[in-house]
Amino acid sequence: MTLLKRKSIEAEASRRPARGTRSRDGAQAAPREEKRMTPRFAPVTFSEMEGVRYLHFGTEWVQGAMRLRKPDAIELEYAQQMMAWLLFLSPSAPDFHVAQLGLGAAALTKFCHRQFSRARVTAVELNPSVIVAGRSMFGLREDDERLSVREQDAWDYVMDGAHTGALDVLQVDLYDATARGPVLDTTAFYKACRRVLKAPGVMTINLFGDHDSFPKNIVRICEAFDNRVLVFPEVHDGNVIALAFNGPAIDVSWDVLEARAKVVEDSTGLPARDWVKKLRAANARQEDGLRI
Repeated sequence: MTLLKRKSIEAEASRRPARGTRSRDGAQAAPREEKRMTPRFAPVTFSEMEGVRYLHFGTEWVQGAMRLRKPDAIELEYAQQMMAWLLFLSPSAPDFHVAQLGLGAAALTKFCHRQFSRARVTAVELNPSVIVAGRSMFGLREDDERLSVREQDAWDYVMDGAHTGALDVLQVDLYDATARGPVLDTTAFYKACRRVLKAPGVMTINLFGDHDSFPKNIVRICEAFDNRVLVFPEVHDGNVIALAFNGPAIDVSWDVLEARAKVVEDSTGLPARDWVKKLRAANARQEDGLRI
């Protein structure tokens, strides 16, 4: 989902405790019980402007987009950043499997299916109308031996023991019509997201930088992934992409990352060198390389 507000986010400040975790005298209060949101389905609607088709859930908020002349490209900047796992993993590895929680306009699902010819691609979407919209309005192909679009609750998918250690990449973009923050945002959910990842494996997630849900989500993701989390600077739409890592520690020089980014950019057209630039700016104290 794309928001229209802007706000500068410092990477370190983004990991401040969620509101309500301290008492009035400053003492640490007992954690509140985490509650799952109940998703609210709304009419799936569309708009078009300057050659781009947008997906909405009955509001002005943009849930996804597709440039009509480039239907398999990723149009929105935040969605492009959700592919930043390419700096750390190669989708050409045998049995590579990437899953998307929340289909939206199917941009990530279509891109991965077209671009990575050896990879399996799974999309999990609870709202059947979004799946219909993906196939009728956004060019999502029918399932094949590599593509599986499942009408299922994302919670049930990651909690299914059959998926433990099954995914190389998990891309999470879970919002409903209320725009109150991610529909699933508990520590238990994020721990389950980690369990479905291989080692190494990467989760990328779309968060709202200018929303009360942001700090608590960062705290919970850090708890679930042992603080192995990178946060991009906020994009102009208000979205903030975080990367969370499972498996061996990463210790890589910026030169190596920049070389990898050039390969990714040349092969996919994604702005990977800009990703490295932004990650480097957000981790200024790691001058020689990235360690996480």
